[in-house]
Amino acid sequence: MNTKSFSVAMCVYGKDNPEYFRLAVESILNQTVKPAEIVLVVDGPVPDDLNAVILGFEKLSEFKVFRFEKNQGHGVARSKCLELCSQELVALMDADDLSVPNRFELQLKKFDENSDLDIVGGNITEFIDDPSCVVGKRIVPTTDGNIKTYLRKRCPMNQMTVMFKKKSILKAGGYLDWFCNEDYYLWIRMYLANMNFANIPDNLVNVRVGKDMYQRRGGWKYFKSEVKLQWFMLKKDVISLPRFAYNIALRLVLQVLMPNRVRGFLFQKFARVKGV
Repeated sequence: MNTKSFSVAMCVYGKDNPEYFRLAVESILNQTVKPAEIVLVVDGPVPDDLNAVILGFEKLSEFKVFRFEKNQGHGVARSKCLELCSQELVALMDADDLSVPNRFELQLKKFDENSDLDIVGGNITEFIDDPSCVVGKRIVPTTDGNIKTYLRKRCPMNQMTVMFKKKSILKAGGYLDWFCNEDYYLWIRMYLANMNFANIPDNLVNVRVGKDMYQRRGGWKYFKSEVKLQWFMLKKDVISLPRFAYNIALRLVLQVLMPNRVRGFLFQKFARVKGV
């Protein structure tokens, strides 16, 4: 496998900010190691100002753009994006985040060091408006064993940081629709397939968050999605019944019973670091 050849997979939606999208793409184009291609799936109609930015990048030789006439949702869009990637290694990128300049260089090096790895992610910082205005960090475990242990209680990978082998994702069933948890669901299925995980102990992506981010991570719909995922893990013997009960109780308090302001404080101070 030539680890210098890789694809970047992106999806863009009608509500995405055109300027944020432009900056996200530029953070890819300005990498110390450039991708062979950038595959962009436009999931449904987009406004004229966002479409103008897309058309500008579409002129670049490394861009490959696919458009859905109607919005399909994250699972379908990511699945289509993966299908269109021609390289064995694929890096994910969200449409409003900023990859650090040496992100891909660090991930490729990790694959070079261990060819048995199926997926490599890293840490993130979260910011509002300006990357210097950091409001949170999410530090994830680094080794395969620690990642798989952590998976039993929380999502062990920062989705927007990952680079993976396309064949490994397809072997695990690919991206499937699951409200707000498509990525976690995929990591669980990769775990069940005995695949090898790693996270780099560096910040790889600066993640743009809105002031309503903690509100969006709460509510009954979000909680029900989490319950279904925990039930899936219980049925597959990923977690025990006591761990299932603990996970559900914790999520009920955090996502349903707790006021948004308190939830935000707890996420920023405690839940965005490793081991919590």
